[in-house]
Amino acid sequence: MIFDTHAHYDAEQFDADRDAVLSALPARGVGLVVDPGCDEASSRTALSLAGRYPHVYAAVGWHPEEWESWGPESMPLLRELARREKVVAVGEIGLDYYWDTEHKALQKEMFERQINLALRLGLPVIVHDREAHGDALEMVFRYPELRGVFHCFSGSAEMAAELLRRGWYLGFDGPVTYKNNKKAAQVLAVTPLERILVETDSPYMAPQPVRGRRNDSGNLVYVIEKIAELKGVTPAELERITWENGKTLFGIE
Repeated sequence: MIFDTHAHYDAEQFDADRDAVLSALPARGVGLVVDPGCDEASSRTALSLAGRYPHVYAAVGWHPEEWESWGPESMPLLRELARREKVVAVGEIGLDYYWDTEHKALQKEMFERQINLALRLGLPVIVHDREAHGDALEMVFRYPELRGVFHCFSGSAEMAAELLRRGWYLGFDGPVTYKNNKKAAQVLAVTPLERILVETDSPYMAPQPVRGRRNDSGNLVYVIEKIAELKGVTPAELERITWENGKTLFGIE
């Protein structure tokens, strides 16, 4: 079975057929999904979906792009939500300088406070890092005991090696299937099988040959096929390994 470790089924793109999509996943070979929150509303929706579907788990967190809705009540709220049943991580949290370079200090404050919440609760983190590699590494390396995944990893092979040396997982999505993505092959070359997670980031980043359409967890077969090819294993073997990797990181029996 496939474990999609990062899919936003709380997103409005699924409003018309969310139940049909989620209910059909086990028959399509997808046995587990983690839905990460990005603010209060999406975290609550992720929790609601986890309560309705046995194969769905939730993460709760505040995405760096959602800094405008961050306020004094955000951390008490996250502390309460993170203790709920089927919450397996704090995320999606991190830094994003692609869209916004004016609020770096606030993004770092949000990131650090949520890291400390994860550490207090013994939960892993799901890290969003876009055009912020240096600062993201500097922050997570302050906490040697911190564990988690760099979602949709976009850094260099050298950055990957530093994270892997410290016990982190790397998440790979649809872009690994794109013909012009040579960096992904370089990163995968230094990433051992036991540190690979597969994700869709649904409804975004659909792989070839469905690029440009709404993504869902069933499309992970294309990501698995490509990674298996690059790593010299069968798709079935990669599917088994990444299933176990996800369960290990997120503490799912």
